[in-house]
Amino acid sequence: MIKNNGDAGRPRATGELLKIRRASLLSAAATVLALGIAGAARAETAPVGVPDKSFPESVTSTSDGTLYVGSFNHGGVTKISGGKAEQLVKPGAADSRSTLGVLADEKSGTLYVCSNDISAMGVAGPSDTKGAWLKTFDLKSGAPKGSFALSDPKSFCNDIVVGADGTAYVSDSFAPFIYSLKPGGTALATFATDPQLAPAKDGVGLDGIAIGADGNLYVTTFIPAKLFRIEMKDGKAGAVTELKPSRPLDHADALRAHGGGFLLIEGNGKLDKITVKGSEATIDTIKDGLAEPVSVTQVGDVGWVAEGKLSYVIGDNKGKDPGPFKLTPIALPK
Repeated sequence: MIKNNGDAGRPRATGELLKIRRASLLSAAATVLALGIAGAARAETAPVGVPDKSFPESVTSTSDGTLYVGSFNHGGVTKISGGKAEQLVKPGAADSRSTLGVLADEKSGTLYVCSNDISAMGVAGPSDTKGAWLKTFDLKSGAPKGSFALSDPKSFCNDIVVGADGTAYVSDSFAPFIYSLKPGGTALATFATDPQLAPAKDGVGLDGIAIGADGNLYVTTFIPAKLFRIEMKDGKAGAVTELKPSRPLDHADALRAHGGGFLLIEGNGKLDKITVKGSEATIDTIKDGLAEPVSVTQVGDVGWVAEGKLSYVIGDNKGKDPGPFKLTPIALPK
């Protein structure tokens, strides 16, 4: 013990010692709390790297913060936990090809993956499998579980959402169909189809898909950018309603449920919050200036955005160096 001048090592009164100990404990607790908050802030503001030249198209997550990201060109699915990346689903596994939409369903322990032959776009992918497929893998091991073909020859499997009863719903970008797969099902069924959902000439149709707090299904179309509600009752599709956005949308992409509304990715660089009332949708931009974003997943109060930079593989920047790929964390509004 270091003695202060004048105290001659005199022991302090019991009350004084208790006060000192309380103060020390409170100070230590405050220090730990401050360090914890600082650590959390660092975790939320540090982007996570994605394997080199992998062109992510979709990202999903589990409640523990683990991220799963597919690859438009290489295929497969990379798992990122604690800042470390590992190949969960190998490129070409279970005859998969280019990987687009990915969705982790913890309840069933299933990773849903949209696999497509995009060789017509100049992207060969890791196998020679033709057509569009919904593939399922074990969420922990990456082992194949199932394979389900989209029925239309023009089909393009884009994204997935899973309902409370375990039914998966899949959007088809090149045909006006939303498919469903019930737990234990052996084939996709057509859940909804409507002329409004058909891709326009030289456009791209259905893209993002989510289930709202009202229990209805919501979808986006990419080009032209639109937002639709599909009524759901007793497991069946009802009326399809085009929603009126508060401002024009630009390349409406991934759609994820968020609170009572949704998160939306716009391909022109935006992450938005959507609030739907009746047939109107209020669009509030959370973040602009992202590098060709393609998808978002929520972990706590943070939205992790995949910046796909797809113009460097199928667009005007093809052949140029896209630079490193990353998942960008963005604080979400309450």
